[in-house]
Amino acid sequence: MSTTDSAAVSSISKFPWLGLIVLAVAVFLSVTGEMLPTGLLPDMSSDLGVSEPLVGLLVTVFAFTVVLTSAPLTGLTRRLPRHALLVAAIVVLGLANVLTAFAPNYGFVVGSRVVGGMAHGLFWAIVGAYAGHLVPKEQIGRAVSIALGGGTLAFVFGVPLGTALGHAVGWRLAFGIVAGLTLLSAVLVWRFLPVVHRVEPGVNTAAIPAIRDRSVTAVAIVCAVTAITMIGHYVLYTYIAPYFIDVVGTDAAAVSPLLFVAGVSGLIGLVVAGAVFSKRPTRGLLISLGVVALSVSALGLFSGSWIPALIAFITWSLAFGMLPPLLQTRLLHAASARIRDAASAFYTTAFNIGIGGGALLGAVLYDTLGLAALPWVYAGIVVVAFVVVAVTSGHHRPQGADIEHDRV
Repeated sequence: MSTTDSAAVSSISKFPWLGLIVLAVAVFLSVTGEMLPTGLLPDMSSDLGVSEPLVGLLVTVFAFTVVLTSAPLTGLTRRLPRHALLVAAIVVLGLANVLTAFAPNYGFVVGSRVVGGMAHGLFWAIVGAYAGHLVPKEQIGRAVSIALGGGTLAFVFGVPLGTALGHAVGWRLAFGIVAGLTLLSAVLVWRFLPVVHRVEPGVNTAAIPAIRDRSVTAVAIVCAVTAITMIGHYVLYTYIAPYFIDVVGTDAAAVSPLLFVAGVSGLIGLVVAGAVFSKRPTRGLLISLGVVALSVSALGLFSGSWIPALIAFITWSLAFGMLPPLLQTRLLHAASARIRDAASAFYTTAFNIGIGGGALLGAVLYDTLGLAALPWVYAGIVVVAFVVVAVTSGHHRPQGADIEHDRV
């Protein structure tokens, strides 16, 4: 074994729990800040003097900013140290939430969301690949599940608690607290996250243009599935508060507990994804997409019955909780080491095309077909994603790829 190989083995001999946990904390707060408007639609709508669909479009503004800026910012900062760049992105996220908390009007909120979206896109372009670089290839699924677990926990605790706080003391204070915690997480990341290089030793990133990398097709498939799936999800999830209040008939005070239940279910899904499907993400994707389609259809079918609707909502949340870590793991399995950062940037773009596109489509449907139509649109879109995964599941990684192809 060479000196380089010995050093590499030594550097990864201990699983980097602390580093991954602080990374998960940062992910938790970034997702909480991004999705907080979904739980506070009525509050923000009333205070800012705009309609609920317009508040929902704040999610679209944030997401489309990520789409437009993620890849360019990743390219412009490709020579900068990843660790310092992560810390800087988290700081800007915190400051953007400060601006939102003090926004005097809707236009100012839009501007603050643009700033946050730019930082968020850069953060997410780095975070998945960073987790992958902290561990050897056989532990990528585990590391990604832990780091992205912060996103699931944001739906378990962050968004529900932020929603409850916003209802109790105002949405501005909720954003202010998220801002303070985000800035604190930047300090934790700076102090405890290990510094890593962007690529593995011995990989020549300049030898061949990325477009000629033989893993590009597999990466593109994962990104397409991601965009399709997230469009469907955010058609409904962006407007889940008014859906349960106006269609299912729940009280507004029940929204926060419902989001908490959904988050717990998503956390269970995350654990299942990491424990059962980390080495077979394609199989996990097919199962979770199928369950999501069925459960969302059940939510639409039984929307007038509280108990069946709740069961369908919980099942949907559990199955959806599996999807982000499975998609990210599949991406890192598909991408060669030399394009992991670029692949993560395009994955982030695809994810946010889904978020922004879904929120926008949901707003249009909200005003035209009504809230009751949203679950059925979601189910139809997820079926498309299922078909794409099923049809392309036999697509083999190029010869010489660094991680074994995932076979269904």
